[in-house]
Amino acid sequence: MELKRFGFIVLIVVILIGVVVLIGGSQVSPATIVVSMLATTIAVATPLTLGALSGIFCERAGVVNIGIEGMMLAAAFFGWFGAIYMNTILKLAPMPSLLFGVVAAIVAGGLMGLLHAVLSVTFKVDQIIGGTVINLLAVGISGFLNRQLFFEKGSIFGGQVPHAPGTLPPIRVPILADIPVIGRMFEQQPIAITAVILVVVTHIVLFYTPWGLRTRAVGEHPRAADTVGINVFRMRYANVIIGGMIAGLGGAYFTLESVPSFEPLMTNGRGFISLAAMIFGNWSPFGAWSAALVFGAAQALQINLQFFREFIPPQWAFLQYSYVVGLIPYLLTMLILTGIIGKTTPPAADGVPYEK
Repeated sequence: MELKRFGFIVLIVVILIGVVVLIGGSQVSPATIVVSMLATTIAVATPLTLGALSGIFCERAGVVNIGIEGMMLAAAFFGWFGAIYMNTILKLAPMPSLLFGVVAAIVAGGLMGLLHAVLSVTFKVDQIIGGTVINLLAVGISGFLNRQLFFEKGSIFGGQVPHAPGTLPPIRVPILADIPVIGRMFEQQPIAITAVILVVVTHIVLFYTPWGLRTRAVGEHPRAADTVGINVFRMRYANVIIGGMIAGLGGAYFTLESVPSFEPLMTNGRGFISLAAMIFGNWSPFGAWSAALVFGAAQALQINLQFFREFIPPQWAFLQYSYVVGLIPYLLTMLILTGIIGKTTPPAADGVPYEK
């Protein structure tokens, strides 16, 4: 089953890249298009990868988390606000301001994770309802503070949105970035590179460390874990907070790495697509990352068709409209979930409150 799933992922990515090559390949080098698609895929899959890893930490410990969208949105706002505040009010240089913004985003995500843990673990609120509360709270807080701090007269910024200190600059991966033609794939921004590293780290932590064994134990059979001395509540709290912090890093991508601005609801459903990637990846880091790359390739298709729009033949002119190809990630989400529900195996105690 895992081999079939991976093959399906590869097939989708190849088809999406092939579409762009077919359309623009007559006037643009196919190698250029392929490398552009792959580089863009890795970049735009970053929040999806981090959101999926957030869900893995939570659900491997037995806590369903549909609040990833809200955690990302809150982190996107507070990270952006923190960077602007440090740069505009405290006159800090752009790079330290951006790094402070990343830390603020991670802290904001961790606090939202703490709230979710309190609701789900301590008060045993229905975890779907708890996640919905997180999403609604993030929409309300980010929208309200955005208006009060930037668009109201008498605010700390005088009723005008100040210029953001830019975005995090790209980093060249040593040796790999110097490879001819494909080297561009390895020139990525810091959060994108961190997301790939976290995939490897998460896999090692979950499957090769005592912490990971305890996490999976409380997610599969919490009562058995409790009888051997594992504190179920503490492990669930810790993993949900860690998941929130990873989602917070994903939120920082939107305002500190992608575009230097904040817009209400700018996460645009990425948290829910992250959940689809996690499920399609069968709650495993590499599986979730592979699925995130599929959705990233669908978004990269939209970006590259816009980038190469002057080379699009007249019969493909409708692809110049971003909303046409912009539907693809969401259609893929529905199709993939429709095809795999019942064919994946979640942790046995996922979503079940533990009664000591």
